[in-house]
Parts: sequence; structure tokens; C-alpha cells
Amino acid sequence: MAVVRDLRVLLRFRDFRRLLAVRLLSQCADGVYQVALATYVVFSPEKQTSATAIASAMAVLLLPYSLVGPFAGVLLDRWRRRQVFLYGNVLRALLACATAVLMVGGVPDWLFYASALCVTAVNRFVLAGLSAALPRVVDGDRLVIANSLSPTAGTLAATAGGRLAFGVRLLVADSDAAVVLLGAALYLCAALASLRLAVDLLGPERDLVPPRLSAALRGTARGLTAGVRHLTAPERRRAARALGAITLMRFCYGALTVMVLMLCRYAWSDDPDDGLALLGLAVGISGLGFFVAAVVTPAAAGRLGPMRWIVVCSGTAAVVEPALMLPFQEVTALVAAFVLGLVTQGAKIATDTVVQSSVADGFRGRIFSLYDVLFNVAFVAAAGVAALMLPPDGRSVGLVITVAVIYGAISGAMVRFERQ
Repeated sequence: MAVVRDLRVLLRFRDFRRLLAVRLLSQCADGVYQVALATYVVFSPEKQTSATAIASAMAVLLLPYSLVGPFAGVLLDRWRRRQVFLYGNVLRALLACATAVLMVGGVPDWLFYASALCVTAVNRFVLAGLSAALPRVVDGDRLVIANSLSPTAGTLAATAGGRLAFGVRLLVADSDAAVVLLGAALYLCAALASLRLAVDLLGPERDLVPPRLSAALRGTARGLTAGVRHLTAPERRRAARALGAITLMRFCYGALTVMVLMLCRYAWSDDPDDGLALLGLAVGISGLGFFVAAVVTPAAAGRLGPMRWIVVCSGTAAVVEPALMLPFQEVTALVAAFVLGLVTQGAKIATDTVVQSSVADGFRGRIFSLYDVLFNVAFVAAAGVAALMLPPDGRSVGLVITVAVIYGAISGAMVRFERQ
């Protein structure tokens, strides 16, 4: 298979292998931690969860660290990225242990959310740093392949971590705190894996940025303005358009995620554990779609171009999503999870490639942090819209049609941009 051949080529790069190990362990831990939070908030038998409660939880966990995102970008263009991976993962391990203690202690919800927020805030630095560091460990000719396989491998690792968390929760220990401690152990493993990378290998170049942290913090606003100006320059408008498209696709994926959560919890099962198992199956199938995207996107984007591949992905979703979701049946919804996982990840791979090939190294950290902010805001906005539109059992024809229209609008707009 072509993907196996491409992976063999990339794995010949020693530092790519080491960076990939950090990504896999870190994102696997993310998957474990996020599923533990979801099961604690949504599937605890004593909680009667609504779409509004889910949206509120997402807002508490995601929106505040959108404020961290810009600072992360400016700092990532000044801090040594290897050190971010080391200290960031150690800090997340400690904070995850604190979350587990709070779960057992039955503390007020706001304190639990504050602990979870700290973990996800640090996550912004790590994920943005992984994307910004990738061009430092592969050559330009293999950047598209690396963008296809590395982030997708991370997504698959997060999916595997989620599946592992589901298994531990259902089969080993009926305790969300135990699952969180498993995530903490994986964060610590990611920190240890980062020690195999040279301290200065991942950049940024020291002569491109102010060396003092105080200067970096004082210049945050100027740095962000420069990053936006860099992104919107005529030669980088395609990158800005790709970011806009993937942000809207993230909105659609987020709205459908909340719908599936409610369907699993109330429409398709009367027992929280059965609903949790069904949600785990949906997550796994969507992860399979991510894997297939990694297989087909290099050839498809190479033949069509990354922008046209985004058109194909969004257009496919516009047709398939209503056909599969409107019956509100388990089987068709699981098929939809696969297809939407494929097209969303395929479009993201193409967007990553366009952005990385258009943005200078001294700006990558702040651009990818802004990228993360757009992702988070889109997901929270989608949860809020879903909370307004979803009935208690999760069946909403209006939401399904709205998402399909947005997918179609993305495809049409990208076609028009390419013609221009």
C-alpha cells in the first residue's frame, strides 16, 4: 500500500520518529482524559444531562483557553519547542491527578471544571507546537506526506486512547477517576519521550525572535497582528481561505457530535452504560474514517490539489450527511460517523499542508495557535446552536438540514475562490 511505503520513508528520519512518538503518547493521553470527562459529565447515572448542559461544559472547557491560544502562538515562536513538550506534559500529568482527586471528592462542578480547564489550556501549547515543529524534522518534498500521516496518526492515537478509556471504564474499573489517572500516566510517558529530541532541534530560530520572555509578552498584540497580516498577504490568501473552510467544517462536526451524544444517551438506549458503549463504537468508527483519510488524501490532494480536495470533502458531506442522519437510526448514524470522519480529517490534512507551505517558520507557532482558537470557538458555537435546536432525545431534522446547507456553502465558496 502507498501509505505503508510513505510511512517507511518518513520513519527513516530519526527525529521524525521521535517527534511522532511524543505526538502519539500525548494525544493518546488526550483521548483518555477527554473520554473520562465526557463519561463523568454525560453518562454518570446520577446526572440527567441535557444538550444545554453539554454545551455549557464545552464552553467552560474550550472557550477560556481560546484566550490562551494567542499567547501560546507568540510564546511558541520564542520558547524552545522541545521544552514545551517536556514541561507541558509533566504539568498535565500533575493536573490530571488533581482532577482525579476532585472526582472522588465530590467537589462542586466549578472546581472540577477549573481543574479540567488547566489541563486543556496546557494542551494548546503542546498541539500547536507539534504542528509548528513538523517542518523541522522532514524535508520540503515530504511535508505533504508528513502532514497526512503525523496529525492523522495523532488523531488515531486520541481515538485509541478514547477506546482504551471506554474499555477501562466498562470492563476494568467503574471509576472515571481511575481513567483520568491512566491519562496522567500517558502524559508522563510523553514527557519522557520528548527527552530523546535535541533541545534546539525543533526551533524556533533564535535570531528571528526576541530572546526575553518579558519582551515576548509585551509584544503579544503586535505579534498577533503581524501573524494575521502575514496570513492575509496576497500570496497566502489560499491559506486563509482553507482555514475558513475547515473552521466551518469543524462547526458542523461539533454540532453532530452533540447530537450523537444525546442520541446515545437517551434515544438509542435506556441504560447509561449501554449508551456509553454505543458512543465508544461511534468514536471508533469515526477514527477509522480518519485513518482512511490518511490513506487517500496524499494521492487525492496530489492529483486535485489541496484546495480542490477540500471542495470534494465538503461537497461529499453535504450530500451524505442528511441522507444518513435523517433516519436517526443507529446503523446509518454509524456510517455517517465514518464518512464525516474521513472528509473532516481529509480537509484538515489539506489545510495543514496549505498553511505550513505558505507560512514562514517564525510565524508558524502563532498561526497554528490561531488555528486552534478557530477550532475551539467553532466547536463551542456548534454546541450552543445544537443546544438551542435539539429536543431532549437528540432528534432534530432542522439541525441536520442546517449542517448540510453549511457543508454545501463551503464547497460552493471554495469552487468560486479557485475559479478566481
